[in-house]
Amino acid sequence: MTAQLEAPALDFSALEAFAGKVAADQAAAYNAILVYLGDRLGIWKALGSLGSATPGELAERTGVTVRYLQEWLAAQAAHGYVTYEPGTGSFTFAPEAAAVLAEEESPAAMMAGHELIAAVWASVDRLAHAYTTGEGMAWHEHDPRLFSGVARFYGTMYRNSLFTEWLPAVDGLVERLQSGIRVLDVGCGFGVPTIMLAEAFPNSTFVGVDYHEESVRIARAAAQEAGVDDRVRFEVADATSYGGSHDLVLFFDAVHDFGDPVGALAHARSVLAAGGQVVAIEPFAEDTLEANLANPMAAVFYVGSSALCVPHSVSEGGAALGAQAGPARLTSAFREAGFATARVAVATATNLIIEAS
Repeated sequence: MTAQLEAPALDFSALEAFAGKVAADQAAAYNAILVYLGDRLGIWKALGSLGSATPGELAERTGVTVRYLQEWLAAQAAHGYVTYEPGTGSFTFAPEAAAVLAEEESPAAMMAGHELIAAVWASVDRLAHAYTTGEGMAWHEHDPRLFSGVARFYGTMYRNSLFTEWLPAVDGLVERLQSGIRVLDVGCGFGVPTIMLAEAFPNSTFVGVDYHEESVRIARAAAQEAGVDDRVRFEVADATSYGGSHDLVLFFDAVHDFGDPVGALAHARSVLAAGGQVVAIEPFAEDTLEANLANPMAAVFYVGSSALCVPHSVSEGGAALGAQAGPARLTSAFREAGFATARVAVATATNLIIEAS
């Protein structure tokens, strides 16, 4: 007879602690749906403008029915997002919370993350298929909330870091942009950073390319609305099919997504004018898993990479570097693409800025 292995003895205090962690994660995940609804229905913005409100007052402002708001507000009070005032029956929304959940232009804005969560949940069946078959899931195959959520999510980062940390880290780049150069943004999405750059540097001209036609359409409309369409254009093209001659090629959180990052970088090198350079903004990462796991931000990066970055790269037959590729693998891809120099110009808490020429 085959001897049966005894089940390992359980440490019940450890079991209780881990079960408590999972329960808290489940509660947070469940509430994420309601937090997203608060953004989608304008509840957070209304609360931000009112500061404190009863369900009835909030219903008048938002058009959401009172009974749903009663339960929604109770859930947010239970999660510490608002504070219940028993004496008045109102719910108070702190200004610090409003800066995170209600103010789109706030440097602390985080609502876009919940729109991304909604998009990933909507695609979970397709992700399950990809995980079990080994097939990929391309960017355009996701729920449309992914595209708008990404634009909002990174928009906060661009407003916080593009002009204060990233561009100044590359010697002479700000001065060149001020004088006037030809700039290409590969994988431009809704064109948020491209338009910001065009607004800041009117002497330069800008082209954004993306293979996703709907994103390009939205980017064109945004450029027109911003009044920069005289020096910005957006085109449908993938990472190896655009042309032209450019003094600066930018990749905003894109290199690690490509199926063939070396090929994409080599194509960028082929369209550089003399003296041109490539700058890639990538998520901050170390070179080993153990080092990444010591970084609190890695939890977010690995989740996003598992749901979005790796599936897209696999859909292109790809290298699947993932969002935590690290500086060694990334700079190696630049060198394999033929760049003489590739270095991390600056590492911030959230990003690596890689310069190559």
